[in-house]
Amino acid sequence: MSSVARIAKTFRRTIWQAIPTVIGIVVINFLLLQLAPGDAADVLAGESGSATMETVAALRARFGLDQPLLVQLLAYLDDLAHFSLGYSPRYNLPVADIIGQRLPSTVALMISALAIALAGGIALGVVMASFAGRWPDRLISIIVTLFYSIPGFWIGLMLILLFSVKLGWLPSGGSATIGANISGFDAVLDRLRYMILPALSLALFYIAIYSRLARAAMLEAQAQDYVRTAAAKGLSPFVITVRHVLRNALLPVTTVAGMHFGGLLGGAVVVETVYSWPGLGRLAFEAVMSRDFSVLLGILLLSSLLVIIANVTVDLVQAWLDPRIEAR
Repeated sequence: MSSVARIAKTFRRTIWQAIPTVIGIVVINFLLLQLAPGDAADVLAGESGSATMETVAALRARFGLDQPLLVQLLAYLDDLAHFSLGYSPRYNLPVADIIGQRLPSTVALMISALAIALAGGIALGVVMASFAGRWPDRLISIIVTLFYSIPGFWIGLMLILLFSVKLGWLPSGGSATIGANISGFDAVLDRLRYMILPALSLALFYIAIYSRLARAAMLEAQAQDYVRTAAAKGLSPFVITVRHVLRNALLPVTTVAGMHFGGLLGGAVVVETVYSWPGLGRLAFEAVMSRDFSVLLGILLLSSLLVIIANVTVDLVQAWLDPRIEAR
């Protein structure tokens, strides 16, 4: 089977498996959020300071919160069938519009953090495997263990203290310079300056995981017969490491990276709060505090879709990396 046919077969299989997964996620998320105490009407009434029981009842009726659970679920599924995420009582806007404003920032942050984590983790793993048992391996192991054990919010605060307060190299929060009349490449550079610290804070934990995983996978691959055969043919150590050892060692790393894509969104809640980053993480936190379950359901659904897309991508990458992998 050719690589194109193998990748196409993997793609079709994964998509068919994703459909019931999405339906189950939608129903389970909706039912679980209904167990949470309070709703958006309670929060809005409490903020007004002078709301009566009649006002709260009117708010619930306006947003359909007084309907039976099954009726609310069917109404939500009907909205999804018409490609609508519903309406936000808190922001008085369609949920799709609210999420659309925050989505690009979060996706850019997650992709940047994942790229940093994969590049840094694989590079450190290669170094650790190349010097296994010697001082570079031990030193890097200690450093990545610290990355793994230190909470993300503390790392974020320390990075702000070092690079923003002490050195003044990078901004401490936000996503772009307010009031700056710039465009084109200068605007991209400005955004990148604001993204470095949040992406690094989010990536350090995963660098620790991927470096240890890459090290173990490379040491295992180095002991295989095809590596000894490549060495017997006279190939250079660099070619053996890159074309034979590293390529096979990437399989477990890419598998775990796909599983962690959803965790990046969870970690973004803390990181976006620390750095005042206008993304879905902060929006989810605000939705929980205001009991705006329409927005929270939309974020949960979108995050689930992002995880599924990441898993599809991982399956396709693995089908390309290893010709032995075929969809059955």
